[in-house]
Amino acid sequence: MSNNNVITFSDVLDAKEKISPYVHECPVVTSSTLDKMVGRKVFFKAESFQKTGSFKARGALNAVLSLVAKSPEVHGVVTHSSGNHGQALAWASNMVGLDCTVVVTNNTPKSKCEAIKAYGADLVFCEPTYADRIKICNKISEERSIPYISSSDDYDIMAGQGTIAVEFLNQVPDLDAVIVPVSGGGMAAGIATAAKAIKPAIKGERLWPNPPRFLDSIADGIRVQQLGELTWPIILELVEKEVFSVKDADIVKAMKFVFERMKLVIEPTSAAGVAAVMSERMASMDPGLKNVGVILCGGNVDINHLPWY
Repeated sequence: MSNNNVITFSDVLDAKEKISPYVHECPVVTSSTLDKMVGRKVFFKAESFQKTGSFKARGALNAVLSLVAKSPEVHGVVTHSSGNHGQALAWASNMVGLDCTVVVTNNTPKSKCEAIKAYGADLVFCEPTYADRIKICNKISEERSIPYISSSDDYDIMAGQGTIAVEFLNQVPDLDAVIVPVSGGGMAAGIATAAKAIKPAIKGERLWPNPPRFLDSIADGIRVQQLGELTWPIILELVEKEVFSVKDADIVKAMKFVFERMKLVIEPTSAAGVAAVMSERMASMDPGLKNVGVILCGGNVDINHLPWY
């Protein structure tokens, strides 16, 4: 990792070298039906096929490999997660022989909790607030003398997520834009750093006040209302000013389309990006954006509780 408290493209390439033997290079899929609907060519990077079912495996593995290299004496890690980062960190920790504890809210989907445990982690439940997740996570970190690994606000995590862009731009070199679901901003910061294709946006203040809180949304993977302290400056500098907000009804519509027409299993967070590309706002944007990439960030959905039932 670079010494300037930022991530560089070199950091992303280093991460790619470290994690490539263990993660999938996920395919890019298309839909001619959707292309006709939106009047653009849309390319979906299917991270739903990634290890543990989401892109989070990339950052988590890079983080634990980097941690073990820097601190060989480390014996475990702790994090809090809505599910996907917890699964990813549990899987990555198991690969390198570390104990892993994951703090989850008591309303986390059962399927994600079971998956976290299946990868070997200990689960600790908390109240469904961001503040309580942080409080309990910090307590465990202090009591057990184990480091906390953020799901997004960590430079090694960002560099790992940035490997998505390296692959995506190799697979589809002519991409004009990439739509990325955002919560804490780790994937967006990593992709923006690696792509070097999205121009700087309008400057502004970090969105939303402290403390962060959860939004009421079926997209449980992006419910945190605030970008991270470390991710925000990167996103502010590198990411395009266009921000899409989508409603739950839009997410359900997009999710159904992908299930029914593309035959892919995705979670609501993935569908947020699909909803954005299907939106009226996207239709009104520059027609010169002919080739649009969308990150299908995960497929860890509870099939017994699909959001349209």
